[in-house]
Amino acid sequence: MKSGKPLEYWLELKSLIRQEDADDLHSFLKGISPVETARAVSKLDEMSRQKLLELLNPPDAADLLQDLPEEQAADMIGKMEPEDAAAIMDQISGSEQADILADVGDSTAEAILEAMPTEDAAVTRQLMTYPADTAGGLMNTEFLSYPEEYTVRQVIEDLQNNSRRYTDYHVQYAYVTAQSGVLLGVLRIRDLPLNPPETPVKSIMNVKPVHVKADSSLSELLQIFEEYSFLGIPVVGEGGVLAGVIRRDDVMAAAGDRDKNSFLKMSGIIGGEELRSMPLRLRSGRRLSWLVINIFLNLVSASVIAFYQETLAAVIALAVFLPIISDMSGSSGSQALAVSIRELTLGLVRPFEIAQVVLKEIGIGLVNGVILGGLLGLVALFWKGNFYLGIVVGGALAINTVVAVCVGGALPLILKMFRMDPALASGLILTTITDMCGFFFALYFATAMLPLLS
Repeated sequence: MKSGKPLEYWLELKSLIRQEDADDLHSFLKGISPVETARAVSKLDEMSRQKLLELLNPPDAADLLQDLPEEQAADMIGKMEPEDAAAIMDQISGSEQADILADVGDSTAEAILEAMPTEDAAVTRQLMTYPADTAGGLMNTEFLSYPEEYTVRQVIEDLQNNSRRYTDYHVQYAYVTAQSGVLLGVLRIRDLPLNPPETPVKSIMNVKPVHVKADSSLSELLQIFEEYSFLGIPVVGEGGVLAGVIRRDDVMAAAGDRDKNSFLKMSGIIGGEELRSMPLRLRSGRRLSWLVINIFLNLVSASVIAFYQETLAAVIALAVFLPIISDMSGSSGSQALAVSIRELTLGLVRPFEIAQVVLKEIGIGLVNGVILGGLLGLVALFWKGNFYLGIVVGGALAINTVVAVCVGGALPLILKMFRMDPALASGLILTTITDMCGFFFALYFATAMLPLLS
């Protein structure tokens, strides 16, 4: 069935969709990797993607959606009839249901939830109330828990009777709870065969287990998993009631997604992840919302050059050095920006600690500014043989480097203080400030020393 050439998988997939053979589609998708599946589906046109989902039975359609980026899965599931979408979502775990439905419009998501079994829908609705980057938003609600009155025999019998259902639970631990649902301890599955059948599980459980609250942030979760080597940690809600389990792999994946999203935002991709399979209008709008703002901010920087155009005309060599001053200062500022965003993410610095951050950045700005400014000044001296030109461009770079690192270090904290996304706006504002200040320092110094530069 398969050609064996990944680049042609999508053509094969498209042909099978035209033939409307669900069995062949099932066999084909089972025979290629998740990465190849995602690549093939992304190359299909919108109509073919929807037809593919409709041809597959609910379990196979659920497997397909889990191989795709969440944004694409949400787009596909959101275009189905609620009843059909609900049948597919019912085959997906609660946490993944919540992730996909969170990217679907509110009204569409609610219609799908209404068509799902009441109990499953209630769990998914609860999960959707948690922010995506918290323990509640990342936890898995499929786990094993037993009342404290249970014996080893009862637990083993439950495991045997439900072995098929528990296969996907990645069972290594079970949790012991009070009648109220409060977490009491953790039970290692491997300890069960080593104890007499009538032994109460509460006598062999690990009491006072390490746990996290449902509102624990991703940064807090990363710190806990760095401290402990656990594969999973129980999550508790109000009053210590066991709510779910957070797995190490899910936390690491979420951290990777957060870093990726921060990079996309700093690159000007607004509104979340962009895939080229998304509608042109959506992709264009997301990019333009950043680029249009950028035009006006660049005009602010350019106005400085326009104000000093006579100086620039008199000393043409400055035209060569202005972009260098701007770029080098911007790079220094971006380094400070990245450190502040990282420290904010890890909880190592708070928005009100701006003064401490600026003081530390002034030191590195002075050292690096003097070195970089000195190097650029020497280049100007050897190129044009004019000592004063070296003073102008070197001094401008040195001072602007100090400005850039101070702004870069403080800006994320200021934006965070006003509940704005530092990753989204910091880079744009920093670039405008460093360009404007760099041009101003160089042209102002040149104007003051114009007779010596001629």
